[in-house]
Amino acid sequence: MTDLDPSKQRIISVELDESSIVWRNPDVEQERRVAIFDLIEDNKFVPQRGHPDGYAGPYRLRLRVEEGRLIFEISREDGSALEAIILGLGRFRRPIRDYFAICDSYYQAIKTATAQQIETVDMARRALHNEAAEMLMDRLDGKIAVDFDTARRLFTLICVLHIKG
Repeated sequence: MTDLDPSKQRIISVELDESSIVWRNPDVEQERRVAIFDLIEDNKFVPQRGHPDGYAGPYRLRLRVEEGRLIFEISREDGSALEAIILGLGRFRRPIRDYFAICDSYYQAIKTATAQQIETVDMARRALHNEAAEMLMDRLDGKIAVDFDTARRLFTLICVLHIKG
């Protein structure tokens, strides 16, 4: 029988494939740390494919990029593999590029701009991040059920995997 306890339908560990990440600056590293911490603290993550033994969480997640595809490697709490979900990244190229550009503007604004200018850039950054999270939720539909906050944090981590220096 499947255990549908919502407290178990969550991510308990996140790992990024470090070989995918060529370079990170301190701001990006901080974003990565915060996204992983917040994701572990509060998330909804429910793979939609049933498993023969009824396993329903909690999950360990490893994210990696390979040949233009995003791979969600999902494991059980004990680390044994469950499945891999593969998404094409074509639709994410523009949101990722735009997000990098607005984040760069935000970090520059923090150094020299007025509070109102920083707030304006931050609102644009949040709007773009929200839009990308919605897109990720759509792409995961039928594969993994996530809530909005989980999708936002996962998008942040997807961006980290795309930094090439």
